[in-house]
Amino acid sequence: MNLTDPVSDMLTRIRNAIRARHQKVDVPASKLKVEIARILKEEGFISNFKATEEEGHKVVRIYLKYDTNNDAAISNVSRISRPGCRVYVRRTEIPRVLGGLGINILTTPRGVMTGRQARKQGVGGEVLCEVW
Repeated sequence: MNLTDPVSDMLTRIRNAIRARHQKVDVPASKLKVEIARILKEEGFISNFKATEEEGHKVVRIYLKYDTNNDAAISNVSRISRPGCRVYVRRTEIPRVLGGLGINILTTPRGVMTGRQARKQGVGGEVLCEVW
C-alpha cells in the first residue's frame, strides 16, 4: 500500500465510518494523526481516541460521537493542504470556518493547533483540514 497523503487517508476513513454509522474507526498511527485526534476530541467532534498496537502495527482508534438522533458530531471534514498544493497562511490570514462554528487544524512552528489557538498565539502555518 503506497500512501502519498496519510492525513487525507485518515480523514477519508473518518468520513466513511460516519456515513456507515460505525462507533469507532482504526487509522495507522503517526504523531501528526494523534495530534489531529487530540484536537478533534478537545473541540468535541469525537468522543475519544486511543493509540494502541494491533498485530504488530501501531493504530489510532477513534471513537466517533453521535447525538440522541444518531446524527454525527462531524458533518463535514475536508483536506485543505495537499502534497501537490500546500496551503500556508500568515497569522492574519487564518480563515474562519462557518463563522466560528467549525475549526481548521494547522501545523505551526509551535505544534499542531486549531486556527483559533494559532490566531491567539500569533503564529501562522500550514492549514491541514477543516471540520464542521
